[in-house]
Amino acid sequence: MGPLAYLLKNRFYIGEVVYGGGVHRGAQEPILDRALFEAVQAKLAANAVDRQVRLKGSPAILTGRIFDDRGNRMSPTHTNKLGVRYRYYVSHALLQKRKAETGSVARVPAPEIENLVLGAVRKRLAVTGGVGSPIAMTDRDLIEQHVDRIMVKPQAIELRLVAPTEATNEAARQEIGVNPPPSGEVPPITITLPWAAPAFIAVKGIIHTPSPQPPMKPESRDALLIAIAKARRWIKDIGEGRIASIAEIAEREAQGERHIRLLAPLAFVSPRIIAAIVEGRAPADLTVTGLAKALPYSWAAQERRIGLAQ
Repeated sequence: MGPLAYLLKNRFYIGEVVYGGGVHRGAQEPILDRALFEAVQAKLAANAVDRQVRLKGSPAILTGRIFDDRGNRMSPTHTNKLGVRYRYYVSHALLQKRKAETGSVARVPAPEIENLVLGAVRKRLAVTGGVGSPIAMTDRDLIEQHVDRIMVKPQAIELRLVAPTEATNEAARQEIGVNPPPSGEVPPITITLPWAAPAFIAVKGIIHTPSPQPPMKPESRDALLIAIAKARRWIKDIGEGRIASIAEIAEREAQGERHIRLLAPLAFVSPRIIAAIVEGRAPADLTVTGLAKALPYSWAAQERRIGLAQ
């Protein structure tokens, strides 16, 4: 989803325009081969099927239906502690580092919320005489057939059910004591479930031993190691005569010469710094550019420059 998906699906690049619900030949010349474009569409379609298969096999039965109280979808995630997996639903805004846009509750324990929702739905169906036995249905089927949307609030879970049939809805109206709606309208039923958001600093599996500095993120570690490996390959190619100049490297990498000159010294990074990056012990705020600017110095000076303890 997002800008990349838009680019990959944009038929404008093969000389077509989408208008009025149809696809038409455009005035522009195609810049992509049609066979390549169609192959990409087939791959995207296959990936979509794979995602659906994974979702069906996931224990996260509320996926796609649970939101925080600012409308952000909450996605399943997990953490492992001493061989035990702890599951959660986390706001997309938090996952995408838009912390200011998250709802009042950004993360909830999955089993607790799932059990609360399942219990409420089964109780409602037992009272109203819903179609099929709520006891015999699997948890996933129960959610898919009867739950429309779940909103997480600090002191409650707001559960909106799929609009029931007229017969079932009549039983539900009698139970809660409301007047029947105009003919033909079958409004969905919303249930408010009392619930208190947990303080995650006390949840098992989240507490970590305090450390003097935060750990390096995997994406930062990978970016640094890739840059070091590239720089070493560049220096080796020059030393063995496969490349004669920085300009040739810049052309091959589709980068400016200034970028290559900045990163080339990474080929001479201290082995101790590399070991710290691999093990996640390097400073969390260490970047490719920051490390490159710490060079060239002696290995000991490099380590002091980035704050690596002796």
